[in-house]
Amino acid sequence: MAANDFKKVLVLGGGKIGVAITAMLSSTGEYDVTVGDMRAVNFDLPHVKTRIVDASSESSLAEAMKDTDVVINALPFFAAKNVAKAAAIHNVHYFDLTEDVAATNAIREIGKTAETALMPQCGLAPGFIGIAGFDLASQFDKLQDVKMRVGALTRFPTNALKYNLTWSTDGLINEYCEPCDAIINGEYVKVQPLEGLETLMIDGDEFEAFNTSGGLGTLCETLQGKVRNLDYKTMRFPGHNSILKLLINDLRMIDKRDTLKDIFEHALPYTAQDMVVVFVSVTGWKDGKYQQKTFASRIFPKTVAGIEMTAIQLTTAGGICAAMELMREGKLPRKGFVAQEQVKLDDFLANRWGGLYNN
Repeated sequence: MAANDFKKVLVLGGGKIGVAITAMLSSTGEYDVTVGDMRAVNFDLPHVKTRIVDASSESSLAEAMKDTDVVINALPFFAAKNVAKAAAIHNVHYFDLTEDVAATNAIREIGKTAETALMPQCGLAPGFIGIAGFDLASQFDKLQDVKMRVGALTRFPTNALKYNLTWSTDGLINEYCEPCDAIINGEYVKVQPLEGLETLMIDGDEFEAFNTSGGLGTLCETLQGKVRNLDYKTMRFPGHNSILKLLINDLRMIDKRDTLKDIFEHALPYTAQDMVVVFVSVTGWKDGKYQQKTFASRIFPKTVAGIEMTAIQLTTAGGICAAMELMREGKLPRKGFVAQEQVKLDDFLANRWGGLYNN
C-alpha cells in the first residue's frame, strides 16, 4: 500500500476509548470506520458502521478483517495477542493500547514474520511517554538518568485513595500487580510494583510516584548499555500508595484480582473531571557538561470531534490515532514490529491528534 492509502479502519471495542478513537477518525472524512464489539453498539457518526465481533474467535476476527486496511484494538489487554495474530494472518496493519508486557512480547514474536506493521502500546504510558523519553535521551552524548512519570488523576479527589476511575479497571490492576522493568546501575532488572515510593512537586502541586508495570514499553531494551538508570512510575496524590499496599499485598488481593476489580468498581466512582500529568526528566552529559532536560504537560478535558472527551480519552485515543496517521504518511515502518521510540516527537506533536499533548 502506498502512503496515505489507509482508509478502511476496524476499531475493536465500543467503550469510552473506542468511542473517542472513532469520533476522531470519522470527523476527518478520510476514513471508513467499522466498530466491532461483543455487544451491539450504536454510533451516530458519519462514515461509521458497527458489527458484532468476538475477539476470542478466530473466525469472527477473520470475517471482521476482510477488506480492512487497519485494525485498532481498544479492547482490554488480554485480547491483544489474539487480535494481533489475526491481523498478521490477514495482512492488516495492527495498533493497540496494551500495557501488558507479556502481550507485547508475544506481538513482537508475531511481528518477525508479519508482512504488515504491528504496533502495540500506542496510548499514554506506554506510548507517548516513551516517545518523549527517548527524544530527550537522544539529545545527550552520554546518559545518566531517565525518569518517566505519568498520572491519570481526578481533579477533585474526595475519598481516602484520592482517586476516581477514569479508564480500564483491568488495565489499572494489571499495572499495580505485575513486575516492572527498570535499569538500575546499568543493569536491566525487574522491580516490584508499588515500591520505589517518592514525592515530587510539579507546578506547586505535590504528588507521590511509585513503580507500576508496562509504562516503559520497549525502552529498556532500546537504552540498555546506554543509560545508568531508567524507570517509570505512576503518579497519584499522597496517601494512595499505602492503601494500595494494604489491599494488594497485606490483604493479598493480588491473588483475587476479580474481587479487587469488584471493590474498585463498587467504591470508586467514574469521573469525567480528570487530568493527565506527564513528566519526563533526563540527565547526562552534552558537550562535556552535566545537564538536565525535562518535558512536562498537563492535559484537561475538552471537546474534540464534537464530543466532550476526558483527558484520558484525549491522550489515549489521540496517541493511537497519531501513530496510525504517521504510518499512513510513511513516517513509520510498514512491516514487522514497531516500537514507540521509533516515533519522532516533533512528528507526533505536529500531528492533529498528537498535538492534543500540547494542551
